[in-house]
Amino acid sequence: MDTSLEDAALEVSTDATRLDLDLIHAFLTGSYWAAGRSRASVEKSIGKSLCFGAYVGGKQVAFARVITDEATFAYLADVFVVPEWRGRGISKRLIKAVLDHPGLTGINILLRTRDAHDLYKRFGFEPSKDPERFMSRLNRS
Repeated sequence: MDTSLEDAALEVSTDATRLDLDLIHAFLTGSYWAAGRSRASVEKSIGKSLCFGAYVGGKQVAFARVITDEATFAYLADVFVVPEWRGRGISKRLIKAVLDHPGLTGINILLRTRDAHDLYKRFGFEPSKDPERFMSRLNRS
């Protein structure tokens, strides 16, 4: 059975007023990468980022957030599709919409993932060739 969505059925938007903050916070706080993130932090991060919501029939089913200067660098974060909508091509369409955004074309995009390497490889992402050149400082609190 083909469970992919017709193009007309899925809408990807950067209109922050449409984002379902309850859905986003609930998902993120239960994720491996943002477990326990406060509602205030989620709201602040959304306000300081370029956000993408994916909608079916007006209901949000996916999310992605990009932190960027829209000139040289971007960091793709907090990407998810709600479990009941997975397996229908939504993540691919969401990432394509992110990469096609006029403010993100032609710039370097970094991301971290533990479990979605195959998805990102489809769009040209690859493991760092020089991991010794990259450093990070993670908040452990």
